[in-house]
Amino acid sequence: MIVMKFGGTSVQDAAAIDRAAAIVRGRLPQKPVVVVSAMFKVTDTLLAMGRAAGDGDRDGALDLSRSLRERHYNTASELLGTSIFTGFHSELEADCDALDELLRGISAVGEITPRTSDLVVSFGERLSSKIVNATLQARGMDAAHVDARDILLTDNTHTRAVPQFEETYERFQTQVQPLVEQGRVPVMGGFIGATREGITTTIGRGGSDFSAAIAGAGLNASKIEIWTDVDGMMTTDPNLVREARRIKVISFEEAAELAYFGAKVLHPATVLPAIQRNIPVYVLNSKNPICAGTCVQAKAPPCRNVFKAIAVKKKINLVDVAAARSLSTQGFLRSIFDTFDRHNLAVDAVSISGVSVSLTVDSSDAIPALAADLGKLADVKYEGKKALVCLVGENIRDTPGIIAKVFGSLGNIKVRMVSQGASEINLTFVVEEDDMLDAVQRLHKEFFSDLDPAVFA
Repeated sequence: MIVMKFGGTSVQDAAAIDRAAAIVRGRLPQKPVVVVSAMFKVTDTLLAMGRAAGDGDRDGALDLSRSLRERHYNTASELLGTSIFTGFHSELEADCDALDELLRGISAVGEITPRTSDLVVSFGERLSSKIVNATLQARGMDAAHVDARDILLTDNTHTRAVPQFEETYERFQTQVQPLVEQGRVPVMGGFIGATREGITTTIGRGGSDFSAAIAGAGLNASKIEIWTDVDGMMTTDPNLVREARRIKVISFEEAAELAYFGAKVLHPATVLPAIQRNIPVYVLNSKNPICAGTCVQAKAPPCRNVFKAIAVKKKINLVDVAAARSLSTQGFLRSIFDTFDRHNLAVDAVSISGVSVSLTVDSSDAIPALAADLGKLADVKYEGKKALVCLVGENIRDTPGIIAKVFGSLGNIKVRMVSQGASEINLTFVVEEDDMLDAVQRLHKEFFSDLDPAVFA
């Protein structure tokens, strides 16, 4: 049995859903369970209409809802044909009417709470999963729609609810597994769940990948397929380096580092339940289904290349903090990170020397206030328009002289800060944003010109 998750771009319109249905048909011998996201950009639109209703703009909210209703109606009609759509129309209409009624209620109250926001955005996955389910049925597959809120049990932390794993796994075994054993194809929305009292929740952006991983773990799947609109994880962003190549297989640890430092294909934290149960996760392209994609697994095979990929994060601020040497290092560092926490700013990379600390954070309007608070502890300087460059690979820890080779390849590019994670599988440094492209291209030429064919395509 396998779990197949289709992201927003893979169900964005009738053509995309038709492709997804064909991919599912090809996987029928593997007993698929299908998890789908909302159609592309629908969640953003639902959030916007919820905010409009909360601000008292009932007409504006209903206008946005009307456009979504038409989009889903048109997509379903194109996929199902007139006769089948006629029977399906009433189910779709009931959900859209319920959304409109909810928006009217929010507008009347003049406020949208996190709990109500979760209910509003849940309609994206509820509608898309029903359309995908009807499409599979129309193409001769014995699909069975499953309301994710009946399966995925969470706490009541709305907008970022925490799944209750063990009971959720039990529900997968008692409610979804029997459908698979009957030869049916369960179809459910990702991202949404419910509390024990039946109140709708969401598990945060990227939650559909999380839902798929939970499904895979709960059903003891042989693999999980994440269908998106790219061929997999690459040695770097192809928009920066035309010679970027697909990574065939990568470890969970390496993928996690890349995601943290800017790679957007897959955030491994969302597939952690699968990795913990040693279920491989494949990143695949629904527009190019013959491509083998990238396999993310607990442990990657040996690779003759030092690095697996280069990730980049732009619009970074570099903050330098230097205190008097009379202050204890322990107390100094604690005070610094407490200050960042108060300003709700996450630190990407850190370099420490005595009681001098350099840190990087995303550009934010909060940085001047942060610097003012840090200035009570020490001398502070901050600069914007920087970029983080991160080289990732498990071979870093076993390759002597690699740091010298990296910085030798950069030539005259000025490096402002260097940091290496405790895992010793990433080497991160800061350059001027204007130098980032040149730095990545030089590094890619140096370290990815001769690729191990077992690991790279």
